[in-house]
Amino acid sequence: MIERATVFVAKGHNPHRNLAMEALLTESMPEGEAGLMLWQNDNAVIIGAGQNAWRECDIAAMERDHVALARRPSGGGAVFHDLGNLNFSFFLPRAEYDVARQLGVVLSAVRAFGVEAEMTGRNDLTAGGRKFSGNAFRFVHDRALHHGTLLVRADMARGEKYLSVSPEKLKSKGVASVRARVVNLAELAGVSVAHLAEALAEAFAAEYGPTRRVEAEALSLPGLEERAARYASWEWNFARSPRGEFEREHRFLWGGVQVQFSVLGGNIAGVFAYTDAMDENLAGKIASALEGCPFQPAAVEKRLLPVNGELAAWLAAAL
Repeated sequence: MIERATVFVAKGHNPHRNLAMEALLTESMPEGEAGLMLWQNDNAVIIGAGQNAWRECDIAAMERDHVALARRPSGGGAVFHDLGNLNFSFFLPRAEYDVARQLGVVLSAVRAFGVEAEMTGRNDLTAGGRKFSGNAFRFVHDRALHHGTLLVRADMARGEKYLSVSPEKLKSKGVASVRARVVNLAELAGVSVAHLAEALAEAFAAEYGPTRRVEAEALSLPGLEERAARYASWEWNFARSPRGEFEREHRFLWGGVQVQFSVLGGNIAGVFAYTDAMDENLAGKIASALEGCPFQPAAVEKRLLPVNGELAAWLAAAL
């Protein structure tokens, strides 16, 4: 039974800190309380817990454009966040968790602007057959988290840029995202992020009872900075990626090279190299240099430079 309802409004746009705050609220919400967190990330790609970062994202383009990568603890697919997105998180006792009820709150808020929205497929929200919201879920003991993103005025072109990766680049055993036709709510109605946030807070209060509003950053959440640092780390975002298989080949003036290896725990393993170069030891040198190397262009190039500078530059670029 819900005895109290709270709307948490986050002002910061750092994805790792916001995800850490969300996780701690999920884990520490008092029994009998329902919560709704409204938040935004800027310039970030968020991947699901079971996804392979390299398979889902153009990491090189993200690094070049200073776009952050963040892995959330819940499942689901990869999404691009900018300030044209509004994110919502429901915190509930597990006994009160009801996807239809929670999405009913979101639908009520969206429909208030005259948008004919409905729930379809894998708990997506659509209007006219086009998706404007994806959702994911997580359970921690007797608590439940349901969160999602709402496209309001998102830069679709940028999202496609960072989420478009050739399936051949890394054959991954991770969960691939399902792309769908998408639409910004601003294309369908006169709605802004601020107006939609207010409508969501009102719809939440109508469903769960009178609410108090709290600025999320003002909360005392022990362990917040440590959790945010963990969510920003290489180990969390890359090393947790499921096993992937990589294969590339190239012909240089001095001979052809084919390199095959697995990516496991963020590191290169099981390297096989083949070449018709005159240096009969080159294949072995490549395999020895790459074994155990972090799956990062700079690290690969550094490992291979003593072997062959041209080869090092090529393989680093191929990553």
